[in-house]
Amino acid sequence: MGRLVDGVWTNEWYQPDAQGRFVRPETRFRHWVRAEGPDFVAAAGRYHLYVSLACPWAHRTLIMRALLGLERAIDVSVVDHFMGDQGWRFDPSVPGASADKLLGSQYLREVYVAADPHYSGRVTVPILWDREARTIVNNESREIIRMLDHAFVEIAEHPVDLCPPELRERVDAAIDAIYEPINNGVYRAGFASSQAAYDDAVDEVFAALDHWDQVLDRQRWLAGDRPSEADICLFTTLIRFDPVYHGHFKCNRRRIVDYPNLWGLVRELWQAPGVAATCDFDHIRRHYYASHEGINPTRIVAQGPVLDYAAPHGRERLGGVAIADLFARL
Repeated sequence: MGRLVDGVWTNEWYQPDAQGRFVRPETRFRHWVRAEGPDFVAAAGRYHLYVSLACPWAHRTLIMRALLGLERAIDVSVVDHFMGDQGWRFDPSVPGASADKLLGSQYLREVYVAADPHYSGRVTVPILWDREARTIVNNESREIIRMLDHAFVEIAEHPVDLCPPELRERVDAAIDAIYEPINNGVYRAGFASSQAAYDDAVDEVFAALDHWDQVLDRQRWLAGDRPSEADICLFTTLIRFDPVYHGHFKCNRRRIVDYPNLWGLVRELWQAPGVAATCDFDHIRRHYYASHEGINPTRIVAQGPVLDYAAPHGRERLGGVAIADLFARL
């Protein structure tokens, strides 16, 4: 994992703080697509997603795109699962990956430089690219899924609002609450460079998982009785937890399958129309175990665990709205 400095690539790993804690830099492109102008206007065929099938942040956008039926309106370029000294790369010979369908780039960093020749910062996915303006609109996953949810409603084949006005405050609060201890917490554990930093991160991860498992014992979804963007934001971390974060990032106090309600949530979302097709465990395992040489010097990729995501989830006991019904293909 390197970074660009004034448009020039450097092989610089994340720098921990003085206590050995992993610090995630903020994303840099934060423009918004809107249903109506003035700059980035929602339109079928205008925008393009750059993603990794391994990355939980990019996975959020793929799930939203699939649920809303935006596959024909927004196409996708997929990087290889391996991220070496040159960063994310395009290799269409790798199953599941593709070429850069727009710019013909070999490396994802070239997309950033095409948007800003003097860009300084990390080269991350997802990226929402505007063909018309020939630039990156946004590279913050939380904001991209909100745009897909709201700006593209007239284009979506399944225009179901996953953050309606009456739930927006609860949805945003839930996304805020899970981000630092869970979504980012697993990385703070895995990339910690001191025992204290690791211990603090793991404590926070499992305190938050314990809390949300209790919440989901009395309500079907994070924000209440219907699915929302918050559930997608949690799902992409949970689906990776037992295959990679539990072992590779040493978040091994418990597994997600040990949490009856979190594990039920994972299965219900995985069984929703279109979601399973966005989950590529080969890319997930190979990316984490092979790319992080500092954590796994042998780059041996773990085979397991074998989990039954198709098993009955039992979430109907809580009532509320089933996601499979909400997004049923007609």
